[in-house]
This record gives sequence, structure tokens and C-alpha cells, in this order.
Amino acid sequence: MRELRDNNYQTYDKELWMEMVEMGWTSLTIPEKYNGLNFGYVGLGQVLEEMGRKLTVSPIISTVLLSSTLISLSKNEYLKTKLFQEIMNGTKLLTLAHEEGIHHNTESVNSLISKEQDYFLLNGKKNFVIDGQISDYFIVSAKDEKGLNTLLVLVDSNANGVEYNHKVHMDSRTYSDITFKNVKIEKDNFLSEKEDGHSILEKTFNIARIGLAAEMLGSIQEAFEITMSYLKEREQFGVKIGSFQALQHRSALMFGEIELCKSIVLKALQSIDSDDPNLSKNASLAKAKLGMIFKLVSNEAVQMHGGIGVTDDADIGFFLKRARVIQRILGDSNYHLDKLAKISSY
Repeated sequence: MRELRDNNYQTYDKELWMEMVEMGWTSLTIPEKYNGLNFGYVGLGQVLEEMGRKLTVSPIISTVLLSSTLISLSKNEYLKTKLFQEIMNGTKLLTLAHEEGIHHNTESVNSLISKEQDYFLLNGKKNFVIDGQISDYFIVSAKDEKGLNTLLVLVDSNANGVEYNHKVHMDSRTYSDITFKNVKIEKDNFLSEKEDGHSILEKTFNIARIGLAAEMLGSIQEAFEITMSYLKEREQFGVKIGSFQALQHRSALMFGEIELCKSIVLKALQSIDSDDPNLSKNASLAKAKLGMIFKLVSNEAVQMHGGIGVTDDADIGFFLKRARVIQRILGDSNYHLDKLAKISSY
């Protein structure tokens, strides 16, 4: 991560990505029908958790967690056969372009698709697109001409009418604002049919939220373990600072919360593979809880490190920065607490 950041904020390491491809990570959730491993989301969750420990910068969230999931839920066999093969062999990168406001909102879609003779035109603007700078294709959400149904279309990143504004956020990763001006869409490039666009999008978001929670779990555990090691090494007033009761109490609180987080993430990942009807509830529970605990642990980690914790020499500050960004992707803790309240009829 440091190397990519220091090299003008490079988006990912291509050699490392191809190693991930060779190990089958891009095939984990793709059905066997398309030559995928069909290993399930519990398996992918373990990979994401370990990547969270190292703050690995790669297209796995955009291409595998988001895009492969959405494509799997689509009924477009032509695109499934084509895209799955390109994803698995690492030749193409994809991402989902949905957000239009300053906060995550699954319902807010103002981009429009209009029909022109035997093709369609896409107009709209998307922001906070993960890996927008490196993706070969975008899966874009838009409304039909009547503004009733949510449509999902595949757009080539080099198509005429696609304009970019790339931004580096505090986690040293690049996100893009993308404008679509009369972008031509062929009829074969629709990943939704009739009225199923919204349901595909919502289920994809729920699965992706759980995947993000798995990544956060890895980051939380790593930040906690780094901090515990520091408390056992750092001396103040002639003793190890880990002997101070106040720091022990704060550490014990974090330990207990992390154990809860492990159970929540595992249950949520299992609910994907078992097609649990409580998927939406489990997803919001995982995203809300992990977001709050990642903030708690990263804050405490920097505090317990003292002044060195906010310097570039120490790794711990990177976890705090990642926490601030990832907890806002696909809804922050407040968003999901509100959603949980509504699910429980509060």
C-alpha cells in the first residue's frame, strides 16, 4: 500500500493482481456452470479478512465482490458467459457505478436511459465509483424513460461520452466521478430485465456490505494486535504501559467487541451461501457493528500509540484512515442502524 501511494497513488499492483487470479480468487463465487470454483462467500470472506489485515489495495472489491455478484444475479446469459471468463482470467476489470448523492442511497437514481431506434442512450452522473480509473467496464444503474424501473447496463469505459474526474481519498485509494453524456448502449448490454433491476441491485449491495464487513474485521484484528504488542513493549515511568489499569480496561472492551464482530461476520457470510431470508438484516447488522468497532479500535489504537501513531513512520494511522472511508461505502453505521430499526418495525 505504501509503495502504491508513494508512486503517485497507483491504483493497484498488476503483478500482484495476476497472482491473485492464478490462485483462483477471482473465481471463488462464480458458478461451476461458467467454470468458476463456486467456493461461496464464506470462502471469499476469509480472503477479504486477510486482505483487510494488510490494507491490500486491489480490484477484488469492485470486480469480484460487487460486479461478479451482480452478474451472477442477472439473467443475461450472453454477458455472464463473456464477462465471467474475462474476470476469471484477469483480463478485464469491472465496477459498479450507482451513487449519485453525497450519501449512499439505493433508491436515488436520476440517470436515464432513453430509446433511440434500435439502440439506447445513457445520460447521468455517478460519484464515488470504486476503481473507476482502472475498470474496463462499468455496470451502471439508471431509470427508464418513464422513471419507473431501475435498469442495469454494461458500459465500456472507453465509450464515447464517458468523462472522468478521479479523486484520491484519505485511505490513499482512488475513487471516480463519472459523467455519461449520450452514451450508446446496445440492447444486449442490459443486465436487468423488466422490473428486476432494483432487486438485483439491493441483493448485490447486501452481499457487498457483508464482504466489506469481512475486510473491516481483518483490519480491526490487525490494528488491535499491533496495539497490544506496542503496549507490551513501550515503557513509561520505568514500566510497560500495558501494566496501566486504564489501558487494560480499554483493551478488554475492544477484545470483547471484536469477538462479537467475528460471530456477526461469520453469520452474515453464511446467510449469503444459505440464501437466508434474513440476508438484509444480517448485512445491515454486520455493516453497522463493524463500522462502529473499526472506528473505536482505530481511534484507540492511535491514542494508545501516542504521538507516533499519527506519523507516517507507524502503520497504525493507515487503519484509522481506511476506517473513515470504508464505513461510508454502501451506507455508514447510522444508515444501517436506521435500516435495522425499520426492519424491526420501530
